[in-house]
Amino acid sequence: MARKKYVVCGVSTRANGMFIKPMLETFQTHCEVVGLLDADPGRFANCFRKFPPLNGLPVYMPDQFEQMIRETKPDVVIVAGADHTHADYIVQALEHNLDVISEKPMVTTGADCKRVLDAQNNSSGTLYVAFNYRYAPVHTRIKELILEGRIGRVTSVDLNWYLDTYHGASYFKRWNRKRSHSGGLSVHKSTHHIDLVNWWIDQKPVEAFAYGALNYFGSEGELNPAKEDGRYCGTCRVKQDCSYFMRWSTRSKETAPEDDHLTGIEVKPSAYTGYRADSCIFDSEIDIEDTYSAVVKYDKGAMMTYSVNFSLPYEGYRLAINGTKGRIETKEVLSKRISQHVTDQTIDYFPLFGGKETIHVVPRAGGHGGGDPLLLEDLFLGADPRRAYSILAGAEAGARSVLTGEAIWKSVESNQPIRIHDLLISAKANRV
Repeated sequence: MARKKYVVCGVSTRANGMFIKPMLETFQTHCEVVGLLDADPGRFANCFRKFPPLNGLPVYMPDQFEQMIRETKPDVVIVAGADHTHADYIVQALEHNLDVISEKPMVTTGADCKRVLDAQNNSSGTLYVAFNYRYAPVHTRIKELILEGRIGRVTSVDLNWYLDTYHGASYFKRWNRKRSHSGGLSVHKSTHHIDLVNWWIDQKPVEAFAYGALNYFGSEGELNPAKEDGRYCGTCRVKQDCSYFMRWSTRSKETAPEDDHLTGIEVKPSAYTGYRADSCIFDSEIDIEDTYSAVVKYDKGAMMTYSVNFSLPYEGYRLAINGTKGRIETKEVLSKRISQHVTDQTIDYFPLFGGKETIHVVPRAGGHGGGDPLLLEDLFLGADPRRAYSILAGAEAGARSVLTGEAIWKSVESNQPIRIHDLLISAKANRV
């Protein structure tokens, strides 16, 4: 296999850990990083400190994308910056007929979904969206059970997702807290969950209705120790009165949970220019929700009830998928940040007429339930030819998840059901 050349747009913590490090270590015989693009010179310096072999690599500002492509001649563009920056880089790369790897969410709005879909339809390049949850062994086994016809035609899905007070609060410390940057958490985070369901059941979402609220964070948060904007955890005078901060710290030592993939978020204030990842979770600029409850209707008759909560005592999810021939159930409790024993995840299969079967899933090492290493192999080595079903997500899957997430928050805002295709139609009308 010829060695491909990659450029990275958005030199984020995610870009460093998820893409650049594996390209330099695991996939070095297949990948060459030839350029970096970001708005912040501090991120280049941070990347070079982490990865000395990249020192001297060409770097570019956002308005130098064309120059970067011309000078570095990449085969693939990786897009991994803040969510609202994705669309421009994806579209420009596809216009150059280059392949693109985008972090999820693909984009943040229906309007940008339309731009990307149009660009993909007119390009010989291919966009891949890095939905790593698909690759977790328990999730691929669920897909296989459905493909085997074990539960028949899928009729309904119940999915309840829980984020603990550490992980959930992290989104309100960072740029994600602004809808203009993240699309809100029904886009930034829920696209993971929505895409899983879309992929499992192989149906297209057509309508969503939802309720949502900001229950825990923001200036009106019940546990806000002082109504005062502009605070940062690192310098806050009232942090010892903050239950969220003290849950993971003591009066003598500020800590993060060990072996947690979020630890890298807690960067030093000087690591990036003009940006800190420890903004107060009770700031009044927060304009997104932290709790959702939604119903989604699909084109082949299935319905999903979905909820997500960003401030709970533990982390995990509960899932049930019902069909004309049976039911699948599973649940996961993540134990890294809580002191409780958690057994290996299993899947319970209930035939419509017959006894329960418990399926034990062989775990894999790696981030996101063992999904990250397998996703990276498909992205950098090509799809695994031994796999009997499609798993890599493209532009259409990326758009469906974003459009559903946007429909959820717009339903919250309007108190009306939102037709998902209408978001694309309105996006087209607005561009004319």
